Amino acid sequence: MAQGRFLTGSTMGHVVRMTGTGAFGITFVFLVDAANLLWISQLGQPQLVAAIGFAYAIQFFSVSSGVGLMIAATALVSRRIGEGDRAAARRQAGAALAISVVVQAAIATLVFAFRHDLVAMAGATGETARLSARYLGQTIFSLVPMAVALTASGTLRAEGFGAKAMYVTLCSGMVLMVLDPIFIVVWGMGLDGAALGLVLFRFSLMGLALFFAAYQHDLIARPGWEAVRSTWRPYMGIAIPGIATQMATPAGNYILTAVMAPFGDDAVAAWAVVGRLTVLTFGGIFALSGAIGGIFGQNFGAGYYDRLRSTYRDALVFCVIYTLVAWALLWSLTPLVISGFGLTGQGAEVLRAFTSLGVGAFVFVGALFVSNAAFNSLGRPAWSTLVNWVKDGALSWPAATLLVAPFGAAGVIYGQAVAGAIMGVLAAAWGWRYVARLGPQTQIPAAPPRPWPNADRYRRR
Repeated sequence: MAQGRFLTGSTMGHVVRMTGTGAFGITFVFLVDAANLLWISQLGQPQLVAAIGFAYAIQFFSVSSGVGLMIAATALVSRRIGEGDRAAARRQAGAALAISVVVQAAIATLVFAFRHDLVAMAGATGETARLSARYLGQTIFSLVPMAVALTASGTLRAEGFGAKAMYVTLCSGMVLMVLDPIFIVVWGMGLDGAALGLVLFRFSLMGLALFFAAYQHDLIARPGWEAVRSTWRPYMGIAIPGIATQMATPAGNYILTAVMAPFGDDAVAAWAVVGRLTVLTFGGIFALSGAIGGIFGQNFGAGYYDRLRSTYRDALVFCVIYTLVAWALLWSLTPLVISGFGLTGQGAEVLRAFTSLGVGAFVFVGALFVSNAAFNSLGRPAWSTLVNWVKDGALSWPAATLLVAPFGAAGVIYGQAVAGAIMGVLAAAWGWRYVARLGPQTQIPAAPPRPWPNADRYRRR
């Protein structure tokens, strides 16, 4: 029986490799989204750009549910691989695929049925609302193949095929980069072309992910009713809090945007620039939680508790080094960014606050993501939900509100940094305490490990 890839070798090497491939994939997705908006903007119709913006805001929450389902699949499958029970890993991967299809189909149906109401709640009116609802209607059911793609990619990461999971995103993104200008501009399809490109992108994601995971590496078994029934409870036990965790970030961003808005267009424009810089610069930090979940899962399944602790430690070290490099880079580029985006007044102050202090807070935000990975993969996903909602839902708003009084619009950046620092330190300490106490007697609530033959021989390692 072949061992899991994460059970031997340097844990730091695994952390860097998995996070690096995950970061590259995430960054490329953001670039593809930006290119999509760029081509639509070339048509000279601001309503089309606004319509996609409103639709994206709604779909972002829907996609978050897919990410939560992926996290659950990675956690369950990696544990079975660590135990050496690959047959069970394949069955659970197939069952997770079936469950994710049902869940996302139900969500897509609800969004489709209430798309006009959701667009109106987002603030769209008139022709923009009509166009946004039409775009949603054309694209929302493609969440189903995207759910399949995310779950299959999570299975690849559970096995340790980080590069293959990255190829899924890169190859599909390249297809969209080619098709978008053809559909939108050359063929003159406009918004309908953007919708068609997005649907084809998600189907290509599904096709490539299934090719690598199911066909090439045989990691997914055809789902059967018994496998789905036995997997449902442990899977949803991780997926539901995982989805709730993913919702915390957009909710926190919405709250802070409301605090920033009274300072005018310059400040809000700078806040938008900060948002783009954040996702592009810190792809490695955002990828960290999902990337290292498989490392935790495999080593827990195999009973290698010392490697759990070294993985946690190495991930924290990675966060510190990554953030310091990013901090130095953004701080040195501050004048260029301010002039490039034409930021003035309060907008320039917001950008300087971010590059001088806000960026450094990602040392602590990264530590929080490390604790998320440990909690999600090792049976405490609700703890991950708690720490994220405390940071984004409970601490960010009062911290920002207090600091805007002495610092103006820049106080929002400082408040976000304070909330991230407080919760990052607490979450990192809590996660380390939990990981340090894991041992042979530990029973993970969501899916108690089933030792495989001769496991005791390896647990002493």
